[in-house]
Amino acid sequence: MRHRILIPVLVLVALLSGCADRSQDAATLRFTAIPDQNTTELRERFQPVASYLSKALGVPVEYVPARDYQASVEMFRNGDVHLAWFGGLTGVQARLAVSGAHAIAQGAADPNYYSYFIAHASTGLDRSDAFPAAIKDLNFTFGSESSTSGRLMPEYFIRQLGGAAPSEFFSRPFGFSGSHDKTIELVESGQYQAGVVNYKVYERRVSNGEVDPEVVKVIWRTPYYADYNFTAHPELETLFGAGFTQRLQTALVAMDDPALLSALPRERIIPASDEEFDVILAVARELGMVR
Repeated sequence: MRHRILIPVLVLVALLSGCADRSQDAATLRFTAIPDQNTTELRERFQPVASYLSKALGVPVEYVPARDYQASVEMFRNGDVHLAWFGGLTGVQARLAVSGAHAIAQGAADPNYYSYFIAHASTGLDRSDAFPAAIKDLNFTFGSESSTSGRLMPEYFIRQLGGAAPSEFFSRPFGFSGSHDKTIELVESGQYQAGVVNYKVYERRVSNGEVDPEVVKVIWRTPYYADYNFTAHPELETLFGAGFTQRLQTALVAMDDPALLSALPRERIIPASDEEFDVILAVARELGMVR
């Protein structure tokens, strides 16, 4: 008889324990970032940011790596994360997918962002203020298909200044490397003759001695556009109470430790608003990348 009573009690305890675990999980602020660079490096760099936010906000904070750009959007859409460091395009996609989501912070450089078109020295191309039309006959790679600086805006400028969509502009099939680091590596190795990258990633790699600018040469800088941003999920207010999103924005803007800012990498963080990315939304709609 004792065994018969004990088993239901143990089951009940286990169920209650599981509920407690889920409740505890739900009270953890999870955030992610688009994997525009090496994912292992990103995990190492964002962990200190998680620790900073946890201390500033008084709640557990965990960085969750994303497999690729679209995975970061899906994680946000599904509520698996409630804060994300998105690019301009992925931020727009996430906010369209989740009603009530808003851009809350960005780097000081992000309202005036740009891309570099790069080419291997063997192409003979040099830096110019004019759009490099000669790339049409080269083996060319974009970054991720969902990258603002590695695909969306470069494609827009190719259409505007090159006069045709990439499928018609390039005389050879073009590729998608998946990340800015990979684009640079592919051009450096000669697997691709040219490509387009986030200017900050290129400059960081040159500064760190990871790429020779005389081998992988910048041949053109795009016009400015708005790009990266922290986007907050509306569930933050439910999970952590009214006003939490404002507290989160304040903590992000107050983050002034260079070691923490290097995760992004940015020199400082400023507030952001959805309206600053209206041009990105318009271009994405024009190119059929969002509805």
